[in-house]
Amino acid sequence: QVQLVESGGALVQAGASLRLSCASSERIIDYTMGWFHQAPGKEREFVAAVSRNNVVREYADSVRGRFTISRDNAKNTVYLQLTNLKPEDTGVYYCAAVQGPVANMLEAYDNIYWGQGTQDTVSS
Repeated sequence: QVQLVESGGALVQAGASLRLSCASSERIIDYTMGWFHQAPGKEREFVAAVSRNNVVREYADSVRGRFTISRDNAKNTVYLQLTNLKPEDTGVYYCAAVQGPVANMLEAYDNIYWGQGTQDTVSS
């Protein structure tokens, strides 16, 4: 079973940047990797995903142009670069992994492996 450990969350001011990291206990080459965000009192929502070969990237409309997902298969690590942060970006960011193509992460949350989350707080 894939175990995912996130890091990099912090308390920052609006407009700042952060980089989140997610390290996997297993090789990630067979997994689409992604990030989800759960704001206080709200459901977990999709943020970004990157395909197994690091070619296809999908983003939620709310973060497109501000966040960038990337992966290093040699290090079994996925990253999320967050820029121009807004107070509404506050919440817990979860790393996610699912076998197969990006569609497997976008269409359903079944069979997704989750990390424990890292907290990001953006003050206005």
